[in-house]
Amino acid sequence: MAGGAAPRGAELLAFARFRESSKQPLAYGYGPRSLRELRQREFGRLAGTVYLDHAGATLFPQSQLTSFTKDLMENVYGNPHSQNISSRLTHDTVEHVRYRILAHFHTSPEDYSVIFTAGSTAALKLVAEAFPWVSPGPESGGSRFCYLTDSHTSVVGMRKVAMALNVTCVPVRPEDMRRAETRGSGARAPDGQPPHLFCYPAQSNFSGTRYPLSWIAEVQAGRRGPVAVPGRWFVLLDAASYVSTSALDLSVHQADFVPISFYKIFGFPTGLGALLVNNRVAPLLRKTYFGGGTAAAYLAGDDFYIPRRSVAERFEDGTISFLDVIALKHGFDALERLTGGMENITLHTFTLAQYTYTALSALRYPSGAPVVRIYSDSEFSSPEVQGPVINFNVLDPSGNIIGYSQVDKMASLYNIHLRTGCFCNTGACQRHLGLSDEMVKKHLEAGHVCGDNVDLIDGQPTGSVRISFGYMSTLEDAQAFLTFIIAMQLHQSDGQPLPQTTPGEAGAPAESEAQDAGPATVDRCSSSPQEDAPTASGVCNDLPSAVDTVGSCPLPLMAAGTQQVPSEKAAGVLDGGLGPHVITNIYLYPIKSCAAFEVTKWPLGNQGLLYDRSWMVVNHNGVCLSQKQEPRLCLIQPFIDLQQKVMVIKAKGMEPIEVPLEENGERAQICQSKVCADRVNTYNCGEKISSWLSRFFGRPCQLIKQSSDFQRSAKRRGKGFGALSQMPDDLHRPANRAAKPKCFPKAF
Repeated sequence: MAGGAAPRGAELLAFARFRESSKQPLAYGYGPRSLRELRQREFGRLAGTVYLDHAGATLFPQSQLTSFTKDLMENVYGNPHSQNISSRLTHDTVEHVRYRILAHFHTSPEDYSVIFTAGSTAALKLVAEAFPWVSPGPESGGSRFCYLTDSHTSVVGMRKVAMALNVTCVPVRPEDMRRAETRGSGARAPDGQPPHLFCYPAQSNFSGTRYPLSWIAEVQAGRRGPVAVPGRWFVLLDAASYVSTSALDLSVHQADFVPISFYKIFGFPTGLGALLVNNRVAPLLRKTYFGGGTAAAYLAGDDFYIPRRSVAERFEDGTISFLDVIALKHGFDALERLTGGMENITLHTFTLAQYTYTALSALRYPSGAPVVRIYSDSEFSSPEVQGPVINFNVLDPSGNIIGYSQVDKMASLYNIHLRTGCFCNTGACQRHLGLSDEMVKKHLEAGHVCGDNVDLIDGQPTGSVRISFGYMSTLEDAQAFLTFIIAMQLHQSDGQPLPQTTPGEAGAPAESEAQDAGPATVDRCSSSPQEDAPTASGVCNDLPSAVDTVGSCPLPLMAAGTQQVPSEKAAGVLDGGLGPHVITNIYLYPIKSCAAFEVTKWPLGNQGLLYDRSWMVVNHNGVCLSQKQEPRLCLIQPFIDLQQKVMVIKAKGMEPIEVPLEENGERAQICQSKVCADRVNTYNCGEKISSWLSRFFGRPCQLIKQSSDFQRSAKRRGKGFGALSQMPDDLHRPANRAAKPKCFPKAF
């Protein structure tokens, strides 16, 4: 490679060499269909983006949305509870979609019913509330609710419903379930024995581990039991993660309840799921509340209610989201047309996952130490045991874990979209990361809650990083991610420059964008700093010839210790151990995420430096833009003239434009915007600047300013979080990070 040999273990595994070394045939793509052409035609919006969060939400193809929109424009769909022509069209179309869903899972209306819900969580809640639980009594120990600890929060949450009925809830570890003895053919439970429910995921949403579908029949027949108690066992198979990339054959694996979420499969529509109920258990389900459309007859003045006959009609309270249901037809059509079916998707996504896992596992520092720690129960040997999900943490050369928040921020610079945290699966997170119950509670006391960016506490990770592949994922996506890991860790640890790609390409760092990745510093390749630009370790020089180069400086090496909750000792050092400080430069950022405005002296206002971060650019929905979404913000250069009371805004190729520093009280229309989770009063700076910005960015944008008479209060947290919330902001960042807070308490 140009610029010096790559450090040992830093070479990117060639895909051709990987395929040659594979012990089994590997499928990539969909036969004669060109995957590259499919991406360009159907997912053009992904240009320059590496999207690796398909386990969170996959993406819809353009033709699916076009077809659905055309359907709505050409047909009139009325409320399916009416009897007119448009309503009958809706009813018949919905019933066709139910049949299509069952056919997709290799079953029929004779065996299963489809109950539409607001998502898989709503489907799980429905089972928890309708299952025929038996409370313990003199003659029976009652029902048992057993669930695999590697389950989504929504499964674990079912226990609150069961516990309200005094039902015993039993968490079952995966290793215990695997070790459970397989007994001979179990006798059918006699009448009068309590019903029990066992829930487990077909695929872990944390690690992608796939659990045996054979457990369904074994548990139902009494040959394998989570606990040894008399009674009849029912099985709920959480298939939401599994069916996003794999076929599920319910004619073979006849689970009693199967919750699914359609956006995991098609990307659109969101907020729509279903519960597939085995018809043999449907009569056992109990229901208290009844809503519109579920009654065959009822009286308003007397306790008289007769439910409709079909299980779907009994449990779909109110009018279902029928237009979203109709959209599913177009989802099925697009998926089959583009890929040829779920079996092809399974092979394609697994090949990408296996390649990435193999390459990632092989990365080593010059010392031989691994670059990542992968959390998996398999060796990615086959799609029967592993889905297209890789969960890991990045390590530094000493073996210390680098916080997931730091990894996420650095990935954002390369426009790589991944997922971090515990993924609504605390059980799997605890098991793989070695977190005891006491540690989880301690982390809560320290201020960490699910979904935040506190990634390390006392050196212990609170979560991890997850990447996942979808049917439109490509080899280029996988290699861009691997190149990012190599660039961030191996090249800088070896003192070499980072391989970089051209902005706009997949996996390229966003030009001049490094929001929240480091302090405001002078980039040696440019004349002025960008807000939150990364610290450059050296001047730009020759980069490896294997990847296209750009005129930007290397990005910082990720360092262990990010987001650590500080100790009392650290606070003492801050109070008296840093010595004198000298201000060498003053930079204002009048417009959030835009270029800096350098001054030698500047007045203070009641919110800090006068006019610092007083404006921000928002999109057509009023959402604040950052350089993560719009890298060209760094090219917007504001200048403030205090004497003329105007801000002059310049950008290459645009005529300068002036914006008044203060609003006209009579003409300003006050609205609310959200900044760093706070609501602030703002006003629109007018159509003239909006048109200017829209022309520059090529999409509708507006400039808004925080109202001068609005006071934004500093955040305070309640009991249990006080110690963390009272700490100075600069104690929350690594030692190599500047002490500029991410959000000022009273300004943007």
